[in-house]
Amino acid sequence: MHRFIVGTGRCGSTLLSKMVGCNPSVLSVFEFFNGQHGGRRFQPEPMSGADYRALVCEPQAFLNMVLERRYVVPEVTYPLDDPASRYGRDGALPWILGTTIPRLSEQPDRLFDETCAFLNAQPEQPPAQHALDLFAWWAARFDRPVWVERSGGAIDYLAGLDQAFEQARFLHIHRQGEEAALSMREHHAFRLAIMLANRLPAGTGRSRRALREAAPDEDQIGQLLASRPAAVHFGRWWSDQVARGLAARQSLDTDRYLELRFEDLLERPRAFIETVAQFFELPEAEPAWLDEAAARVRAATAPRLPELDAEERSALEEACAAGNAALGRG
Repeated sequence: MHRFIVGTGRCGSTLLSKMVGCNPSVLSVFEFFNGQHGGRRFQPEPMSGADYRALVCEPQAFLNMVLERRYVVPEVTYPLDDPASRYGRDGALPWILGTTIPRLSEQPDRLFDETCAFLNAQPEQPPAQHALDLFAWWAARFDRPVWVERSGGAIDYLAGLDQAFEQARFLHIHRQGEEAALSMREHHAFRLAIMLANRLPAGTGRSRRALREAAPDEDQIGQLLASRPAAVHFGRWWSDQVARGLAARQSLDTDRYLELRFEDLLERPRAFIETVAQFFELPEAEPAWLDEAAARVRAATAPRLPELDAEERSALEEACAAGNAALGRG
């Protein structure tokens, strides 16, 4: 069985994937697909092992634009500032080395080299089969026979996942749209994406003085990162992701798709993870893993929506209304 956790950005899927990884038989694969070219990661046409290695192991321009300007990306756990690390903030970090491999091994550079060698030796086949072979190889290497993949915002390309991985199961975790959107606004990579997608001028939401203190005029990407778009843009982004995901859901059998609320994870973590384990048919393990998983949940952060002024709050609520309604959130 192929198992995927999907959701919008900032929906709680990272926490859930950490909880699932508490099962000693489960390899939790973080953020594998997000940094790959959207038109190639699920293409039906075969590619060589070397070409697939290039797709997943070469530097990822968007990520590095953020990192080299000293911004923090929570998904990146590679020790960039450790002098002993092979890569720093010079714009050369490969996506899976920044986000996926450090969560699998305490020696990420070594595992990265082994991964590249494994992929280079693979036969010509579609990208989805390359991914399955790689996940199986990682799982065997770490003696965790089951894998669960999660990439932030993957609900956006649920249709592609479904077409590439036949009979896969998808657990969709979702969060109140306004809070997800406001959390995205505090995330620098999302902020840059919103600025570029909406063609917003540098300095949006910031004074010129504050902008120049953050980045010189000639650094256009730095100025975009230092901007602060209105919350409504993130609300529309969130609703659009939900709409695309729920359209793809229509082709899934009920036994292959499950929706759960992030708020329920916070309120009843033990029951929540038990439901997840049952849906994914995770291997039986000592019950202690469920307690360990539940213990990862901390108190919810204070909601951000009440902090907005009336005008911005109203605009954000309107932007999220369709997505919230589609998820049964009213």
